[in-house]
Amino acid sequence: MNSEPKESNITTPSQIKSNEIVPSGSHHTDGPSDEERQKQGEQEQPKEETTVCEMCGATGCSSSFYSKSKRFCNITCARSFASRFRKVAGLTRLQENPLTKKPKVLRKFIKARLAELDAPVAIFDWGDYLEKETSLGASVSCFRHVPMCAQWDDISVGMKVEVLNSNAVLPTKVYWIATVIKVAGYKALLRYEGFEHDSSRDFWCSLVSGELHPIGWCAMTGKLLVPPQDVDNILDWKEYLMKKLVGAHTLPVEFYLKLSESLKQESFKVGMRVEVVDPKYVSRTRKAVIASITGGRLRLLYTDQSDSPENVITDFWCHQASPLLHPIGWSKQVGHDIKTPSVKSPGAGLKGNCDSTYNLFKKPRFVFMEGCFFEEGMKIEAIDPLNLGSICVATIHKVLSDGYLMVGFDSGPSLISDWFCYHASSHAILPKGFCRKNNIPLTVPRGFDPKTFTWEHYLKETNSTAAPPHLFNTDFPGHGISPNVKLEAVDLMEPRLVCVATVKRCVGRLLLIHFDGWDDDFDQWVNYESPDLYPIGWCELIGYQLQPPPGLVVENQAVQAKKPKLPLLRKKKRKNTKKRSHLLPHAKEDNGDDDDQKPPSGNVTVPPPSKRKTALPNMPPVQPKGEPEEQEIATVEVKVEEVEMETLISNQTTT
Repeated sequence: MNSEPKESNITTPSQIKSNEIVPSGSHHTDGPSDEERQKQGEQEQPKEETTVCEMCGATGCSSSFYSKSKRFCNITCARSFASRFRKVAGLTRLQENPLTKKPKVLRKFIKARLAELDAPVAIFDWGDYLEKETSLGASVSCFRHVPMCAQWDDISVGMKVEVLNSNAVLPTKVYWIATVIKVAGYKALLRYEGFEHDSSRDFWCSLVSGELHPIGWCAMTGKLLVPPQDVDNILDWKEYLMKKLVGAHTLPVEFYLKLSESLKQESFKVGMRVEVVDPKYVSRTRKAVIASITGGRLRLLYTDQSDSPENVITDFWCHQASPLLHPIGWSKQVGHDIKTPSVKSPGAGLKGNCDSTYNLFKKPRFVFMEGCFFEEGMKIEAIDPLNLGSICVATIHKVLSDGYLMVGFDSGPSLISDWFCYHASSHAILPKGFCRKNNIPLTVPRGFDPKTFTWEHYLKETNSTAAPPHLFNTDFPGHGISPNVKLEAVDLMEPRLVCVATVKRCVGRLLLIHFDGWDDDFDQWVNYESPDLYPIGWCELIGYQLQPPPGLVVENQAVQAKKPKLPLLRKKKRKNTKKRSHLLPHAKEDNGDDDDQKPPSGNVTVPPPSKRKTALPNMPPVQPKGEPEEQEIATVEVKVEEVEMETLISNQTTT
């Protein structure tokens, strides 16, 4: 760099003033004229104030250069120079999209979601629960329908981040470097640098809360890096961090930017009209209007409310990727029965503003219906949609268009209203012998003994044939979900509720979901790609209410049960017993023998069925911490991986 720009950049204010002030004697005739003085100024000025742009090399008058330092000819060069410098530092995107505002954005998002749902906030600590249960959490990458699924490979154990230091006694917020010890869903177990193998100070934090930052964030935002006060065995923090940070993996600088983009609403809009399975008669559909969208989950209001109780609006929850949801006109196209609007109160229904179209829905797998295909009367094994914990002997009663089948279940009375529509590629329909091959209890037809039931004898007695195995979808690319991992799952018997759950079994693509704190009678078989399964921390991210296990003590208070799941309501099906529908929460019938039922384990009493609505206690307000005494802070410079960053590392004074 030339010396001329340096000399011109250090011009003092007094020199600039002397050039701008005109002496009072300049008006006298014995002095030089105005024209001569102007020419003299034009000749002298380039020699004294000519400077060179440090970016493009252009020369010009320093007074016309950009910024106070007069180092660049225009704003474009100044920004280009700054951008090049940040690229050298590895923090270009971080500077263009500062992360300091991300936590506020996420908090506003969650607050708005909670206000929209009008739900009380239950304090459930996943970290303490995982430590108590000694369980792992399913990875976010296993759930294709959740935010950050595609980018979750960037998150790994051993990753270094900058996080708020809660082990420092200072009046202001300070930060420190931590290592990711364990990852469970959106949650991560962290350990401050300096504690080495001491796990007593480990703490859980949400990776999507905006509280974790990449290495170098504090240097870019002017935050203080202060080591924990309980670490006193490290004398040279600069050398210690050099060994720990060189070659270490950190949080991508665009992590929260991608998170914000993935949280945006999908193509579904409030007010759209859709067709959804009728929860009262699962063999037909009915029209509904989208009332709200929360994390891809839709709250639907039926357009025809004539069959609803007085002053009650019937609604239904499902995910936008649910197989229960269809575009307007789907029923007519495939030949499925649909509820006709009531003529009693034509003006009492709800009207949407537009119809949903086919391009909003994921197309099912194409199946060849020519030649050998499913036929009426064929026998299969299928998951009962009215009792999702059971796999039953079933019959194909009708073949619709586009590969859809109407399936009835032989374990109950043969009612058309109990038929359910499955696509031929669905993993809920299975070939005969599937349960026996995988050691799963099979719900046999009425009049048969489960211990002595055989498919050969049943087919012969009913003079029927079983569907050929090659007609079923047996693709299984594999997944990362294993038994005993924790997740958050929708209770399909009451689809408005998302509960703490555990994967009990994995049988190919099917997962047996167990709801923590409830009996095995409430388990549900679902496909591993089901949009009703979510990783740990999804409810916290979206702002949706998570239902904790009943009887769990949270902050010295017992969380009441999310609903009275009484054992008698889900026992094995008996003759002339009405099935429970997982499609409508209020479609359940009260049981008058509530006083004889035992509450679940814990110090909480299960409310009677008449009080099915979730009752959560009012949690005590969090008391703010008192401000500790201020301590002395020292700063040093740290060099990490050929990148020079001025990092503030504060050492507490020891006496």
